[in-house]
Amino acid sequence: MLLTQSTTPIIGWIATLLGYVMEFIFYCLNFIGIQNIGLCIIIFTIIVRLLMLPLTIKQQKFAKISQVMQPEINKIQRKYRNKTDQASMMKQNEEIQKVYEKYGTNPTGGCLQLVVQMPIFLALYQVIRKIPAYIPQVKAVYMQVVTAIAGQAGAIDAINKIGKGLKSSYVTSLASDATKNQIIDTLNYFNADAWHKLAKAIPSASDVINTSSTHIIGMNDFFAGINVSQTPGFHPSIYWLIPILAALFQYLSAKTMKQPELDGNNPAAGMTKSMTVMMPLMSLYFCLVTPAGLGIYWVTSALFQCLQQVIINKYMDNADIDALVAKNKEKAAKKKAKGQKTFMERLMDTSAKADAAKEEIENPSARKTIKQIASINTKKIAGPEGTGAEDYASLDSVDISKLGEIGKKAYLVSQYEKEHGHTRGGKK
Repeated sequence: MLLTQSTTPIIGWIATLLGYVMEFIFYCLNFIGIQNIGLCIIIFTIIVRLLMLPLTIKQQKFAKISQVMQPEINKIQRKYRNKTDQASMMKQNEEIQKVYEKYGTNPTGGCLQLVVQMPIFLALYQVIRKIPAYIPQVKAVYMQVVTAIAGQAGAIDAINKIGKGLKSSYVTSLASDATKNQIIDTLNYFNADAWHKLAKAIPSASDVINTSSTHIIGMNDFFAGINVSQTPGFHPSIYWLIPILAALFQYLSAKTMKQPELDGNNPAAGMTKSMTVMMPLMSLYFCLVTPAGLGIYWVTSALFQCLQQVIINKYMDNADIDALVAKNKEKAAKKKAKGQKTFMERLMDTSAKADAAKEEIENPSARKTIKQIASINTKKIAGPEGTGAEDYASLDSVDISKLGEIGKKAYLVSQYEKEHGHTRGGKK
């Protein structure tokens, strides 16, 4: 494990796997005489998008069904528009849930792709930031420079001085005892001018530095002088082409994606419209402040998604909505037979349990047994299951400090009933 690889749980693991994929792609290109990291990123992006195609199709099927069922949901929302009490809101959720059941789907049907894509993107960010840590062939070239300057007086100071001049947030000052991997981390962000300055600062290693830097620049150069390790920044340059294309393709991708027609008074309607504009702007900014390699991924991904969306739209326009609904219902029935509940059903069950617990505490006449109340936050402090008898003796050994709020109230109720007798069902 290289020291420069990400060690963040989950993200680091995914980054390692993606690193293997990038290494394989680089190896294949190198086999035919091509050493270009930018091209590796493009091929890698296409592979990732193809692997995610089943999730994309599933998301589009959900969108297709949503277009049909959204008018029914809008009607329910208008029905309860001015009713803000909890009972009405629960009733609204129940009616909306019935609509989802009618079409064999659930509110989270289109979220899986976003959930899967985010950790992949964060992991890729780590890989592109530190390409030498994940592609051994690339690291070997940097290692030639590190070996040549090792032990040279003032080498670390020279690297720090040059790195500071790059004005990059990714370049940190090296300690005098910096490891080889840490030195490579900094050299990874050097441009042609920085390499020239380093060769001039360490004349004894200038030949190795010049030869290796030419090789490194050749691998990092994508086209028109764009270096995948460099950040476009806010100073006008050819690098601006990447964030501009990223924003453009992101906008086209959003426009080609069909969305259900939401009620104008639905907050989600305004959010959907704003996201159509905000996402391209976010892409523009993000690609300005991150290495160009990540921007190349973003541009390729957005362009691929745009073209993919056009094809999927044509397929979905001819899709049989009744067949989609029937298939969804069949899958939902199988899950229900296995005892699996939908997200909305679990949410409603949790809300109902919370309401019941609150009612039992606040309304003594609605209480059932001490066991039913105490079992919310305590474990078996009442009599045998199903007997209806309260084991008050066991309550004497309860540590009140370890009980939750509901458990404490249940304990106090039990102590009162123990001293005064049961009052449920009338005076004793």
